[in-house]
Amino acid sequence: MSDTSVAAPTAGLPSKPDKIQLATPHEPFDWKRLLFMGIGLGLFFLVYYAPPFPDAVDPKGEIFALSKEGKAAIALFLLAGTWWVFEVVPIGITSILIGVFQALFMIRKPDVAFSDFMAPSVWFIFGSLIIGMTFSKTGLTKRMAYKMLGIVGERTSMIYLGSFLMTGAMTLVMAHTAVAAAVFPLLMAIYSLYDDGEKPTNFGKGLFIGMAFTAGAGSIITLLGAARGAVAIGFFKDIAGREITFFGLTKYMLPLGVTMIIGIWLLMLLLFRPEKKTIPGLKQRAQHLYQTLGPMSRHEILAIIIVLAAVFVLSATSFFPVLKAYDKSAIILVATLLFFILKILTVKDLEDVPWNIVLLFGGAMSIGFCLWQTGAAKWIAIHWLTMFQGAHWFIFVMGIAFFVLVMTNFIMNVAAIAISLPVALVIAPYLGVAPEVVLYASLATAGMPFMLLVGAAPNAIAYGSKQFTSGQFFRAGIPASIMLLVILGLFILFIWPLMGMPVTVAQT
Repeated sequence: MSDTSVAAPTAGLPSKPDKIQLATPHEPFDWKRLLFMGIGLGLFFLVYYAPPFPDAVDPKGEIFALSKEGKAAIALFLLAGTWWVFEVVPIGITSILIGVFQALFMIRKPDVAFSDFMAPSVWFIFGSLIIGMTFSKTGLTKRMAYKMLGIVGERTSMIYLGSFLMTGAMTLVMAHTAVAAAVFPLLMAIYSLYDDGEKPTNFGKGLFIGMAFTAGAGSIITLLGAARGAVAIGFFKDIAGREITFFGLTKYMLPLGVTMIIGIWLLMLLLFRPEKKTIPGLKQRAQHLYQTLGPMSRHEILAIIIVLAAVFVLSATSFFPVLKAYDKSAIILVATLLFFILKILTVKDLEDVPWNIVLLFGGAMSIGFCLWQTGAAKWIAIHWLTMFQGAHWFIFVMGIAFFVLVMTNFIMNVAAIAISLPVALVIAPYLGVAPEVVLYASLATAGMPFMLLVGAAPNAIAYGSKQFTSGQFFRAGIPASIMLLVILGLFILFIWPLMGMPVTVAQT
């Protein structure tokens, strides 16, 4: 048999390698990850199998016993918080664990625990992310980014400030989740002009963490920034018997919100000082890139019309009672449907949705409702707030604000308000505290959960930049939260009373 006849059957096969490829060495075992995974599980089982906790007693003498399910909810709360902070697994996977543990340990029925992952608020976040994706795909974000850079110039500190002021201003008229989703791709376009590498930078951390923080700070100023304001005012009217108007809220919250935005800007410069003080030639480059975009395309115009219409309807629900029957999630999903109907987006674009973030908020909703429905959240609130029954009025108000701040980092800020404000408003008259200062202090901290990604949608959206880890966000959130409490304390003691807000009343 000839050589050619032997070689023919192997002609299509890959040639024999000249050298044997050695396997690459395995990555070193991550003991830190295993440690915090074990700590989270340890906390869960420690609380789950602990003896019953003592009852909570409110100022009226009503007793609140913590059920077995409520104790288990607290255990799950500690597990999820540990895994989220130290990111032992992807944050969306921790969220799935929340539903699984509720089912396995019979904390809530599976159909209830998992249905929270599809709650209207999760769909609102999904719709907001789709809006951001549409802005990015059509080129609107680049157009807006280049225009802003042409105004603020080349100094990175001013780029920080311009981005934060723009974010804060937008929250005056639209929900902070939608603002973050719209601003995110814009900031990505800005960042691409600073650094085109894959490694995170100080500038990237400050830009995106600062965006999340300022979205929260701006959202407290009007009732349009988030749903928590309307819920809190409803409780206030029922318990205190007084009405808070739209502009009455803004009168006291505007100076606090603006002060916080400036404070966040200075804090980002301190924590994440950009590697470059300036980006030479940025202004001219931005102006040139803006000109190369040419006139607005049909898809850009359609996207703007659809988004502005959705924002108008969402804003109008605060002024026109007839529109309050329409759910905000349904309104924003109409915009999502129109993007696909008009072929601005395609089915392939669904593959680019950051499902990790969607799952994160599904899990946040599930643990929030779990704490609420099992009575664990109310039990915690009563235990905490009754500790301050004999305290000075200022300590009582700051204690409420701190409790809401901690709770809103783990559960929906609406839920944090719903479980703490009614109890606080009942206790307040016994200490000679005016209900107004309790309301405004609670709303301030409910709007600024700076430590955990699950605290607010802008936090999770900013995480999509891949510029920081959940641990780095947590560490940045500690000084930001301290700054919030210090500024809030100054407003409670000095500024709000000078503006006419009552802070004390005759004790009942």
